[in-house]
Amino acid sequence: MNYRKLGKTGFEISEISLGTWQIGGKWGSGFSDKIAEKTIHTAIDKGINFIDTADVYENGLSEAAVGRVVKSRSEKIYVATKCGRKISPHETEGYTPQILTKFVEDSLKNT
Repeated sequence: MNYRKLGKTGFEISEISLGTWQIGGKWGSGFSDKIAEKTIHTAIDKGINFIDTADVYENGLSEAAVGRVVKSRSEKIYVATKCGRKISPHETEGYTPQILTKFVEDSLKNT
């Protein structure tokens, strides 16, 4: 696996990341903890250390699966999660610092 430095952070991030929409999205027959955890473990085993998720992927189940796996591993794993899609109505005015802070806090609790 090749790695690149992320800006000025000094983080060495894998050039390939794992996006978890397919783990927590509405594809197939539904969410499976077993498949989610196997997929995430396999990605890390292959050297991937950057995982992308979101609070809306199967209503947080994807975030929770990522959190369980990351906590069980010794490697340094970087996780990015997206938020804001639950803002209703989904309009620019809804993206306030207070609302976004709440989404971030909820994501941290979910993992």
